[in-house]
Amino acid sequence: MLALPTTAALLFLIPAIPISIWVAFRDVSTMKIPNKAVLALFAAYAVLGLVALPLDVYLWNYLHLVVMLVIGILLNMTGWLGAGDAKFMAAVAPMVAAGDISAMMLMLSACMIIGIILHRLLRLTPLRARYPHWESWTSGNRFPMGLPLAMALTLYLGLAAFGG
Repeated sequence: MLALPTTAALLFLIPAIPISIWVAFRDVSTMKIPNKAVLALFAAYAVLGLVALPLDVYLWNYLHLVVMLVIGILLNMTGWLGAGDAKFMAAVAPMVAAGDISAMMLMLSACMIIGIILHRLLRLTPLRARYPHWESWTSGNRFPMGLPLAMALTLYLGLAAFGG
């Protein structure tokens, strides 16, 4: 059982689904996550979190954002992660309950494996011929991390909302 309250998860899931689709699509096609998507997710937490969470939890969860932003910046500086990925991770972080960090890391790991396999398989389908300009098809060792990050967010919130 996940620690995030069911009501909070459901409220966060509503904007997270379209934002996650936007992030995944844009990252696969352009290898960039739009700042507007990151700000939209942050705004969703800022507004919905006030309603969905106790005030002390709501405020403490901003620390998750700060910690993940610092980690993301360090990973970006070392070339392990793109700047958009770092910002998106930070915007996701307040929506993850402190007690669910291990579960979220497990979900992210699974989504990374699934995302890499899915992306590599899609490159072999007619989709690649239909969208040959998509940056991630030919980006070498770079991978659009927005895809598994978005998958993990929706999986986590969906499981928390619907009794995972």
